[in-house]
Amino acid sequence: MVEVFVLKPVRIWFTKDNECKYISHLDLNRVVMRALHKSKLNIWHTEGFNPHPFVTFALPLSLGFKGVKETMDIKLLDDDYNKEEIISALNNCLPSGIKVYDVTEPVMKAGKIAQALFEITLYPETVDLDTLYNNFTELLNQPEILVMKKTKKKGLKEIDIKPHILKVNVTKEDDCVKCNMLLPAGSTTNINPTLFINAYNEKYSDDVIYRITRLDVFNDKGESFK
Repeated sequence: MVEVFVLKPVRIWFTKDNECKYISHLDLNRVVMRALHKSKLNIWHTEGFNPHPFVTFALPLSLGFKGVKETMDIKLLDDDYNKEEIISALNNCLPSGIKVYDVTEPVMKAGKIAQALFEITLYPETVDLDTLYNNFTELLNQPEILVMKKTKKKGLKEIDIKPHILKVNVTKEDDCVKCNMLLPAGSTTNINPTLFINAYNEKYSDDVIYRITRLDVFNDKGESFK
């Protein structure tokens, strides 16, 4: 008799922070593969010469970015699963910079992702906070923001990133400037927020320390990925 398994797709939600911000997407994949193996969860493995746990990530996170709403999809061999047991089993096998906080059934396909919301935090180094705020606001209010961007076909190419700002809000905090920016993301168009840091450095002589967090991703209708 052939044993039949019922595959249950589930979406794992996790954060990526601290030292794990500085591991590449390829290394993240390796870390997760080891954690899935050590967790002893009832996970479907790919077939073939080198079977391994099936896992797919929705959208790679740039090196050095913090992610608070990251996802990966796996397939369980049983549709009767305990969410808390999966969370606990994975967190016991993952480094402290990666923390699983939820398990849900997939709703949207990763290919539907079209936008990403980032928080850019700027800390002044050689100028005061007011000057940093005014300079960054001035940059974003320019009619065009020209930067050099790597492309797959033409290498470095000068582009105007101003039209790609879907939404933006800049605030001055006690010790930093915060900018929440919605940008195109996904397979069609992808604008990295560090391009705006590059544009700032090109225009102004003051140095800044910056931190970037990806807060959420959305489809082309502005619906949060789930």
